[in-house]
Amino acid sequence: MRKARLMMGDFLAFLQVLGYWGVFFGSAIPLTEQRAAIPLGIWAMGLPPLPVMVVSLLGSMLPTPFVLLFFKAIINFLERFPRLDFFTNFVNRKVRAGSEKVVRYKEIGLIIFVAIPLPMTGLWTGSAIAAFLGFDLKKSLLCVFLGGLISAIAITAASVFFPSLFGYRTA
Repeated sequence: MRKARLMMGDFLAFLQVLGYWGVFFGSAIPLTEQRAAIPLGIWAMGLPPLPVMVVSLLGSMLPTPFVLLFFKAIINFLERFPRLDFFTNFVNRKVRAGSEKVVRYKEIGLIIFVAIPLPMTGLWTGSAIAAFLGFDLKKSLLCVFLGGLISAIAITAASVFFPSLFGYRTA
């Protein structure tokens, strides 16, 4: 656990050196997404909140079309390899658990699911759920974008007005 925490710290330090590019790429990664990239950009890098929010939203949208288009095919391919069962079972469990919340309300459910800035929600998981449920590509892109925008606004506001939520202290 300690080694993983050190690796994550090194990774965040690397992103910090990259400035706006660090915010962009940090937002595109499923484990960090906007939840880590926005506070990192605002507090650790000292960048202005509005550009950080926009760059983070763009970065988090980068993988969205690929996840929507290829998620099912990749998981189906990986399921052919028994040694990867631990991974495919984990992904399938997470997507099924999230899809139960989305399937009832369709597009609105997808927007809300993506908009909630909690672990195992966000643009990656929302896109995977939309692909899993066979949602229309254009509608899914729009819904994931709107949910990502709401999430980015919420995280930016929380980062600016409640920095202690992210472990930062103001003077």
